[in-house]
Amino acid sequence: MPPHILLCGAPRQFPNYESALVRAGAVVRFPGAGDGACDGLLLPGGGDLDPSLYGEAPVSCRNVDSARDQRELVLCRRFFAAEKPVLGICRGLQVINVALGGTLRQEVAGHGQTAAGLDGLHPTLARSGGFLGQLYGRRFTVNTAHHQAAGRLGKGLRVEQWAEDGVAECLSHQSLPIYAVQWHPERLREGGKRWDTVDGGRLMAWFVSQCG
Repeated sequence: MPPHILLCGAPRQFPNYESALVRAGAVVRFPGAGDGACDGLLLPGGGDLDPSLYGEAPVSCRNVDSARDQRELVLCRRFFAAEKPVLGICRGLQVINVALGGTLRQEVAGHGQTAAGLDGLHPTLARSGGFLGQLYGRRFTVNTAHHQAAGRLGKGLRVEQWAEDGVAECLSHQSLPIYAVQWHPERLREGGKRWDTVDGGRLMAWFVSQCG
């Protein structure tokens, strides 16, 4: 039976994520009655978190939605407590880090989209022996479309992948099935938008397999 994965958002709000999960073999569910029965949680990209959540004043924040922050933090902690798999993508990585007591860097240079509004690209290095390195090898290229990043790591998290400037591109928890990437696997290859990077569908399929 395919795993049911909760996608934080409304139906058709995040079509790239929905399509990527379906292609990976999941049944996509949305927050509401009975979402606690889902086998995994996916936190999608979006605007910045309210910096008061990690004890800072706003310096460089865009599109803050405090109601969304609270909804996603509640869901995070519910799935953490149940020890069910969680995957955060871009903003989702930042939500996970803050949910576990970490902080964010409110502005990082060189990681945003191009002037034409396309994802940037950069090479990365994966941790030896980590799950991401097993999927893609130690050195590989991903897309980039963010201006904030993880600062101090949340409790139990470790860096699985980093960019050449040291920005964390993937985190995982040392004892719980919690994973997060700062890049956008839902926009790589399986969506037909980038053919000069790794195939993001492999990561999505791996995550779905963890929920089965």
